[in-house]
Amino acid sequence: TLSHPSRGLSSSNLIHTGSLTNRLGVRMTMGGSGGNKNNDDDSRYDPNPGGLSEWEDDESNNKNSQNNENFIDTIRAWIRSDEGREDIQTYTLSLGIALLLRLLIIEPRYIPSLSMYPTFDVGDQLAVEKVTKRIRPFNRNEVVVFNPPDKFREIMSTNYGVQNKKSKEALIKRIVAIEGDEVKVRSGKLYVNDVKQDEPFTAEDAAYEFGPVLVPPGDVLVLGDNRNHSLDGHIWGFLPRENVIGRAVFIYWPPWRVGNSGMY
Repeated sequence: TLSHPSRGLSSSNLIHTGSLTNRLGVRMTMGGSGGNKNNDDDSRYDPNPGGLSEWEDDESNNKNSQNNENFIDTIRAWIRSDEGREDIQTYTLSLGIALLLRLLIIEPRYIPSLSMYPTFDVGDQLAVEKVTKRIRPFNRNEVVVFNPPDKFREIMSTNYGVQNKKSKEALIKRIVAIEGDEVKVRSGKLYVNDVKQDEPFTAEDAAYEFGPVLVPPGDVLVLGDNRNHSLDGHIWGFLPRENVIGRAVFIYWPPWRVGNSGMY
């Protein structure tokens, strides 16, 4: 049976308990007739209980430190080696070529809105070619990526605040008229030089009237294929040709959208 802790303990039980406590490294002071000098001499006090765990932690930290030093030494040795120098040269050259291609020849772009639907859908990724803009003029119906003109920035700043980053983001639209063209929109249809345009790439007829306006030298007029959901030239005016980054040439992602249909 279990006895209450305050009762039923004999002197021998107390001594046995004291001996057990001593073996665990904890000092036990016994009063009255139960205590004696031998027990005091045999008592042991652990000044650092749990010290074994701390030693293990120190050992683990030392191993981590050694591993870090070994890793750093390995990197240094690789950099000094002939193989390391060749790898670094290869990576640097590859990075330089990639940056040069992106800066001067072609770059990827991502479609974030439906202003050019159905030609482009949200999430489409396309390649923008940047070479031919320097060697041949722009034509009607070509899709171009461009830096927004000042008027667009003013509209965005007025509606969304001066610091809004959207006012600086590149845009994508379709050229509908070039310099010298007279443009107007009547009954939802686009007319260039009084000729009604065939536009199978548009989502719907325009729900607004526009023009007639004459495209000045050095400019083009751009509209979104999703005519009623596009902040484009019928709102902010003409686009300077020097703002054009390049021509959209094909969609490369997602796989089921690959191609250049509607880009002319």
